[in-house]
Amino acid sequence: MNNALIQLLVLAGIAVFLILKLRSVLGTREGFEKPPLPPEEAARPDPVQQRKFDVIEGGPDRDITDHVPEGSPAAVALAAMKQAEPSFSVNTFLQGARGAYEMILMAFERGDLSQVKAFLSPDVYDSFASAVRAREEQGLTVEASFVGLREMGLNDATFDQTTREGEVTVRFVGELTSVVRNKAGEVIEGSPTEVKRQRDVWTFARRMGAADPNWQLVATGE
Repeated sequence: MNNALIQLLVLAGIAVFLILKLRSVLGTREGFEKPPLPPEEAARPDPVQQRKFDVIEGGPDRDITDHVPEGSPAAVALAAMKQAEPSFSVNTFLQGARGAYEMILMAFERGDLSQVKAFLSPDVYDSFASAVRAREEQGLTVEASFVGLREMGLNDATFDQTTREGEVTVRFVGELTSVVRNKAGEVIEGSPTEVKRQRDVWTFARRMGAADPNWQLVATGE
């Protein structure tokens, strides 16, 4: 075997070794791969991915659609409230409504509306105060304790573009104990240990964008 053939075999062996070494470091490519893009095209966003992003960004407002059907009149009204007051949140409103329900309900049951008067419209306050006076005139007293809120849901919403007043109607099912006593202190209704359910449908109103953040109870029902 001459020297030229030996050198050729050695070079071939070195080439095979280098190829195997590169494959172990870089891996292998299979199938068709696009050539690398020029720097200016590589920096350009993928139009397909951009469309997907736009769909996500422009999708339904879960703060609204978690409580009312998408596209319903109530959803449209809530969206208009958010446009009038960008900081408005349905979830935050409902958290406040939960606390307001317990506070107002217990104030009425106990016959002391002084602490909740600011949260009642004049008509609702007059109605509650009249019922409290009627109990007092009969010598009746109420002992009540709030147990908890079993259910709560957003029933409806409206928005007046002219006055910028929003109204939100909420359904409550509360649990409480209540005892009514006569002048002699005798129990004539209820039980201190029996939990009863109180069902109410309340409507709260507020002018969106106003400096006063408080909502007022403007209507009650069952």
